[in-house]
Amino acid sequence: MSRFHPLTVTDIARDTHDSVVVTLTPENEEAFRFTQGQYLTFRRDFEGQELRRSYSICAGLDDGALRVGIKRVEGGAFSTWANTALKPGDVLEAMPPQGKFYTPLAPEEGRHYLMFAAGSGITPILSIIRTVLTREPEARVTLVYANRRIASIMFRGELEDLKDQYLSRLSVLHILGQDAQEIELFTGRLDTAKLDKLFTQWIDLTGVHTAFICGPEALMQTIAGVLRDHGLNDAQIKYELFGAAQPGRAAKPAATTRDNTGKTCALSVTLDGTTRNLELPMDGTTVLEAALGANLDAPFSCTAGVCSTCRAKVLEGAAEMAVNHALEDYEVRAGYVLTCQCTPISDRLVLSYDT
Repeated sequence: MSRFHPLTVTDIARDTHDSVVVTLTPENEEAFRFTQGQYLTFRRDFEGQELRRSYSICAGLDDGALRVGIKRVEGGAFSTWANTALKPGDVLEAMPPQGKFYTPLAPEEGRHYLMFAAGSGITPILSIIRTVLTREPEARVTLVYANRRIASIMFRGELEDLKDQYLSRLSVLHILGQDAQEIELFTGRLDTAKLDKLFTQWIDLTGVHTAFICGPEALMQTIAGVLRDHGLNDAQIKYELFGAAQPGRAAKPAATTRDNTGKTCALSVTLDGTTRNLELPMDGTTVLEAALGANLDAPFSCTAGVCSTCRAKVLEGAAEMAVNHALEDYEVRAGYVLTCQCTPISDRLVLSYDT
């Protein structure tokens, strides 16, 4: 069964000079019911090469639509095409919604959510904000949104409308790196010193239930570190990377010849109920590369350890991951790995995508 489903583009709205909001209608509506904060993984061929790209859903659960925001990236084939050539009536292929960048809704509680977004990191944050404001009537949201200039703020009009609609429940603080603002604190880089001032002068962290962070890795680490310094624990901080390298498919065939050291791993991969046995050289070739090279339709998206699309469970043997930005500690303890980052450290490795 194909992991990808067709979605028809029903509308494309220009948001900023380098971003669009794409409205999609799936043939299989049930498969595309989403949770706030999730993303879609698309695929398309560019000059004979299949590229996969993930874009966050920016719609709320009660919007009655499926929308993603796509910001053009310099040199990005998919994002450039989406911003310049994609049109209503086109059909895209995407996997059903994925991701764990959310907390279960609690309509009966009066939670305070703190959101941090940078650039196009606003897309999943907006989905969460819209959903929380409609489905948690007592909840409050504080958004700190970092951009270079006013003109580059994605969903600026939509955020202003939400502020007007939820005056006492939504607060939005714009941090602009290059455009001066009346309050000096809101101008410049969002660094440790600025965050310290925000948490002592503007934002009371005492009642914060969960902090959501979406942006470049270095910025997210800085924000998370300062949040911890001011009393939040790891369970209260959720983050999602964006803008990570997504090089598309670059699979290495599963080699039957040994490397210079002569060491190989007997790899067993179960996918969709079918098990394949491969011989994987222990030379840095990842499990995902081996699976794709053997023509298995293994799931993947970013290939950078950022999403969890390629998640699988180790049933026998041992493996290690070079990078992990997606799996929680409890998942790693349970034996789950990101196959795009996973290489064997035992002579035999049994792994399942179905578990």
